[in-house]
Amino acid sequence: MVKVRRPAVAGIFYPAEKDRLLDAINECFYHPLGPLGESAKVAQPSEGSEASAKSIIAMVCPHAAYMYSGAVAAHSYHKASLLRPRPDLIIMLGPNHYGLGSAVATMVDCYWETPLGNVLVNSDMVMRLVKSSGILDIDDYAHSRDHCLEVQLPMLQYIYKHEFSIIPIVLWMQDKDTANDLGNAIADLVSSYSRDVLLIASSDFTHYEPNEEAYRKDGELIKAILALDISRYYTVLERLDVSACGYGAIGAVMVAAKRLGATSASLLRYATSGDVTGDKSSVVGYASIVFAR
Repeated sequence: MVKVRRPAVAGIFYPAEKDRLLDAINECFYHPLGPLGESAKVAQPSEGSEASAKSIIAMVCPHAAYMYSGAVAAHSYHKASLLRPRPDLIIMLGPNHYGLGSAVATMVDCYWETPLGNVLVNSDMVMRLVKSSGILDIDDYAHSRDHCLEVQLPMLQYIYKHEFSIIPIVLWMQDKDTANDLGNAIADLVSSYSRDVLLIASSDFTHYEPNEEAYRKDGELIKAILALDISRYYTVLERLDVSACGYGAIGAVMVAAKRLGATSASLLRYATSGDVTGDKSSVVGYASIVFAR
């Protein structure tokens, strides 16, 4: 029996009506902080090597409400929209914000519903990944309330008109060993797959600190990500106590991307909620990053 994972945050993090949702996503792309907005017409300082779209393996995207982080997320999705051939399978990883269910959890035999339609979970590939990894469980409950993957799907449906399937994974166990185990298992799976795959790590960065602190801490963490250095990444996380919620998802994707041949990473955009609202006393940091061969 095929189940349907219903939206948990439609009408909260993004509009629940199809037309309003499409308008909201379009606004993210043309927002002043977005990839097609006014600021995109001015050369932006960038970090890391500039990645060509055809060489992208993976990306990091934020997952706050679209009004806060959608413009930053749109940078990765704009880049991913240029991928040719387009990905057949998208493996999405994010944090388990509620601590529900298994420590590292995926799903089988289901669709994920959004206002733009349904997206199929690739159960065959999920089962292969579960067998390859020693820590990945099948647990629908772990996915029941979380927004971190749900908010990515309408963006994917907006840029891709073809059918694609997903492997959804949420983690509340996010240590370096978990990231290495899961990242290596994902790399093994992708290496054996005959079609194109895109990896997405869903994470926000520093939470509820002054704007200057968010820029300082996140800047150091992003440097480690761009260096594709997993040990340095976890060292910076601990040393600066960076409150990036999906740090294990980023770590696993770093491991997988490097195993799959990534030689560079590029920061497409960093901004905070304060850059959007003007209130810089207590902000959340957002980054769009891509990994490329």
